[in-house]
Amino acid sequence: MSWRGTGKPAILRVIGLLFFAALGFLTMGYHPGAEDDGVYLTAVQSDLNPSLFPHDSGFFKLQLETTIFDTSMAAFVRTTGMPVAWAELLWQALSILLIVWACWAIVCQLFETPDARWGGIAMVTAMLTLPVAGTALFIADQYLQPRNPATALILFGVSRVLAGKRWQAVPFVVVAFLLHPLMGALGISFCLVLTLTLSEPLQERLRLIRERLVPAPAAPLAAFIPFGWVFSQPSQTWLDALDSRHWFRLYQWTWYEWLGAVGPLVIFWIVLRAALRQGEIKLARFATAILIYGAFQLSVAMIILGPRELITLSTLEPMRYLHLIYVFMALVAGAYLGRYVLKKRVLRWAAFLLLANGGMFLAQRQLFAGTEHLELPGRSTSNPWLQAFTWIRTNTPVDAYFALDPNYMAAPGEDYHGFRALAERSVLADAIKDTSVVTKIPELGPDWERQVQAQAGWPEFKPADFERLKREFGVSWVVVANRQGAGLDCEWHNASLLVCRIP
Repeated sequence: MSWRGTGKPAILRVIGLLFFAALGFLTMGYHPGAEDDGVYLTAVQSDLNPSLFPHDSGFFKLQLETTIFDTSMAAFVRTTGMPVAWAELLWQALSILLIVWACWAIVCQLFETPDARWGGIAMVTAMLTLPVAGTALFIADQYLQPRNPATALILFGVSRVLAGKRWQAVPFVVVAFLLHPLMGALGISFCLVLTLTLSEPLQERLRLIRERLVPAPAAPLAAFIPFGWVFSQPSQTWLDALDSRHWFRLYQWTWYEWLGAVGPLVIFWIVLRAALRQGEIKLARFATAILIYGAFQLSVAMIILGPRELITLSTLEPMRYLHLIYVFMALVAGAYLGRYVLKKRVLRWAAFLLLANGGMFLAQRQLFAGTEHLELPGRSTSNPWLQAFTWIRTNTPVDAYFALDPNYMAAPGEDYHGFRALAERSVLADAIKDTSVVTKIPELGPDWERQVQAQAGWPEFKPADFERLKREFGVSWVVVANRQGAGLDCEWHNASLLVCRIP
């Protein structure tokens, strides 16, 4: 797939793709245990060592019942004997490389000139952490989670459809679905639309579709399969958790979020017109498929996220269809930039790489301001929260049960790292990441609400409050600010935090 030719040109292509994959990885950074990885990494660790997390394991296990990601990662670690931290790093780097390779396989079929092709690859790798409007997603995450390899597999599937070998796309999108059902279903949807768009007998019908922008009935309903509970009556606790995630409330989006949703369709309408004028038939049909797919999925999202009666369907997050469109938008925009602006001018390429990658690098440094840009295995950290988590992992019993500020992930300098994933110990529910889990698994709502409410007012907790948590939940350890250590048996500290036993 796209490694066409032999000899020096093929070697140079390989070197080029490796270079841009490495540049993209260095630009986006690496932050294991952050954000969603607080769920996925914890599940992998639990699969490898069932004695971990004897309390509240539902906050990471239940969400992963619909994916093979954690069990596959655990099997890889057992087979290779590689430490989990190094296995995660390896597969994160490999996922980025596969995304770049798949994008190359696509762009080579849409553009003929090397300038355009490499421009597309350069833009995608620079924009890996481009936010996707209103979805809380990036094109790729700064840690290993199933969406990264699933994205690569979906893109390979798209490249096979473009090549006219549609049946070769099936194993790619099926595995993507097994890794990440929602993104896999959206990938299947686009591949079906693209297949119909490329079908010669349907070109006249598609011409009318392009003119009227009428959605094609091609997108599947596969995204509904793993979530049968969506047809049940929602609880108030689940509704409260849902309200904490603004991307579920489409009709409350800001103007710029709507611009981010509609703008790509306008861009691909312009691409379609330009490609038709220049006789680039495959690019025109590709743009047509994106328009049909985007219009249909937006229509579905506006229906699902509108009436109160359909609110349980909102957890399917239908606006995530934009993720794939943003990948294509970066790829095609970069190709046009390479064709018409960068060309073969070395200084222009240097300026573009410096501005694009440098700008995204600075954005990531602001996002993870309290943490090293590359959190590599075995590397010491200056982050006081991660120092505490490391000490806990190596110095407390595996059945220790912790409590800490339920809003700790949003604390200055914490940078949204997950306690369970990095400390490898059980902890009472938090008010940030566990809230997101509850939107997917409503049955966790009562336990989550009870635990979060019991920790309300944490910054003012006194010894009596910690003792209450111990009586009510069995918590025996806490992570507190230095000023809260009075009356506790504290065994470790740094400049900001204490790790203490509750008497």
